[in-house]
Amino acid sequence: MEKYEELLRGALKIRQPEAKEGLRVNIDTILLAHFVSPKKNEKILELGCAHGAVSIILAKRGFTVKGIDIQPHLIELAKENTVFNCVSAEFETADLREYKKIAAPQSFDRIVVNPPYFEAASSSRVSPSSAVASARQGTDCSLGDVVAASRYLLKNRGRLDIVMAAQRSAELFELLENSNISVKKIRFVYPKPQSEASVVLIEAVRAAKKGTSVLPPLFILNADGKETEEMLENYSL
Repeated sequence: MEKYEELLRGALKIRQPEAKEGLRVNIDTILLAHFVSPKKNEKILELGCAHGAVSIILAKRGFTVKGIDIQPHLIELAKENTVFNCVSAEFETADLREYKKIAAPQSFDRIVVNPPYFEAASSSRVSPSSAVASARQGTDCSLGDVVAASRYLLKNRGRLDIVMAAQRSAELFELLENSNISVKKIRFVYPKPQSEASVVLIEAVRAAKKGTSVLPPLFILNADGKETEEMLENYSL
């Protein structure tokens, strides 16, 4: 297998972790990176950046990005991927639960995160790989930890972009509301027509007025089993 794998129709090439060393790029990575719409000169933080795919996509688009992850070997991959793609992004090993060590309060205009889909306590079977369990099953942080870190690190009117399992959307909404982070945009993603939503994309704002826009649904596949035109747009840089 080639050391570097193509993303976004070859616009980027990244080195990914082996199966037991961490999660690889999946559809949620692509969806989140495309969903984020920063303004010029925003200072962006990615929580749980893994090997840096989302941060590097945003850096390639010209934004200032810092990524943190608790797993040092993934941070080393992220740094390598940054150099290989000739972009400027900062990566640092850090535990988001210790958010006061990451930066001063209200340091960032935007936070981007693809948190673990499940809590460790609710997972019937935790992966034997600690790296995979950390990313997928929340053994190193909870959804509440992610929201607490975001509240501390975001500026007032700063934005949080997050992709989450649709089945946990109510839990996420409650956590955000209790932390004075208002959900402003919601988009549900469906594997295909007539199916239940699999994930939800959310943009929320710290210390903002109430008011939420529910965007049109995004279908990954059409009735013929082919990727929809709208999904294909997510592969553009």
